[in-house]
Amino acid sequence: MIILGIILLVIGFIAGISILWTIGIVLVAVGAILWVLGAMGRAVGGRRHYW
Repeated sequence: MIILGIILLVIGFIAGISILWTIGIVLVAVGAILWVLGAMGRAVGGRRHYW
């Protein structure tokens, strides 16, 4: 999700399409939040991994 957000940010910046820029920012933010919650050991979306 973070990688897709970064790709959309780059495409939106180069092409000058503001909606891609906005969607990219949202995807990067949500991906980062989910990544941090998963790294803290919290169950994200009802899934908990015991590794």
